[in-house]
Amino acid sequence: MFNSNPPLGLYIHLPWCEQKCPYCDFNSYQTDGAIPEQAYVDALLNDLEQDLPLIWGRSIESIFIGGGTPSLFSAAAIDRLFSGLRALLNLAPAIEVTLESNPGSADTENYAGYRAAGVNRLSIGVQSFDDRQLKRLGRVHNAEQARLALASARDAGFENTNLDLMYALPAQNRAAARADLEQAIALAPEHISYYELTIEPNTLFHSRKPEHLPDNDLCAAQQLDGQALLAQHGYRQYEVSAYCREGRESQHNLNYWTFGDYLGIGAGAHGKITLAAENRVIRRIRQRQPRSYLEQAGRNSIISETELGAADLCFEFMLNALRLKQGFESSLFHDNTSLALNLLLPGLETARSKGLIEFDGTKIQPTELGFRHLNELQALFLHLESAKNRPFFESA
Repeated sequence: MFNSNPPLGLYIHLPWCEQKCPYCDFNSYQTDGAIPEQAYVDALLNDLEQDLPLIWGRSIESIFIGGGTPSLFSAAAIDRLFSGLRALLNLAPAIEVTLESNPGSADTENYAGYRAAGVNRLSIGVQSFDDRQLKRLGRVHNAEQARLALASARDAGFENTNLDLMYALPAQNRAAARADLEQAIALAPEHISYYELTIEPNTLFHSRKPEHLPDNDLCAAQQLDGQALLAQHGYRQYEVSAYCREGRESQHNLNYWTFGDYLGIGAGAHGKITLAAENRVIRRIRQRQPRSYLEQAGRNSIISETELGAADLCFEFMLNALRLKQGFESSLFHDNTSLALNLLLPGLETARSKGLIEFDGTKIQPTELGFRHLNELQALFLHLESAKNRPFFESA
């Protein structure tokens, strides 16, 4: 049985964007005109109200509004959304509330309104400070707008910001990748998400791969250069692609990586909820298409609900938790799955024998080798024989 419920977050998906980027595999849709703000906010709140029986008595520790481009929504729409959230939910006093934004005048004009509505963390999708790369990536902003976006966020009162930045871009050498990162650091955000451009299925780049992508050795060199530069300027790596100033970790993402719970509302949103009284953990997925979602919200927007078995829980927990640079206390596995740690032992012993983790019985931490070969490490916990056909709940 669970000793207590895991922490609970809320993810809100706003699916529209000004232009679909060729590398993006998220559930996003290029707007063809006015966004149905009022109808969509109504749908979000109706869905949330239907989900309340799943979380009675629990408080929301973090909120993340992602997309798409959430900053296409007006400040008035976000304010109305938050008025509804406050009426329906128990929000923690020190709650972190993140909204994703793209640089651009239409977005930045709303920053003060978002801050007044209750958003206290802004995540800005810069991706590069090289105008040529921004065009290759299908971005609708330029480098100067990216710099102005953070200045506008500061003017609006945001003291907690994140910049998204990519490396391993087409024809990008080590010097160019470093120059990009130096410009991001110069803006002094509290958090930087620094990640490799990857070619995902069902994207334009997958069907029409860009020319002159860096090879594996150059990608690795850019990554190592970036890690060293970020550390030099006081940004601690705490997850695969996440770096922050002291105490500025993304609380919402940490909740994912430590296998906490989260409600998901909006088109295509996913959620994971522990029902301790019923001895179950469920995953839920909502209608992907905005039109279908608007038609079904509040009635039947869930298209998939799956109960996680022991093998699923083992793999999904380790898939997330192994992303943490500093590792995690082994007791967290039982706390957030209610399973005995011995189910993981075959994978842990194999990983330790390969030099991929350090494990002393109380803490599990990827080694530098394990962190560099994270996919291989995570795969050791897929299809664990020890977890097959085992009851979901066991004593620790």
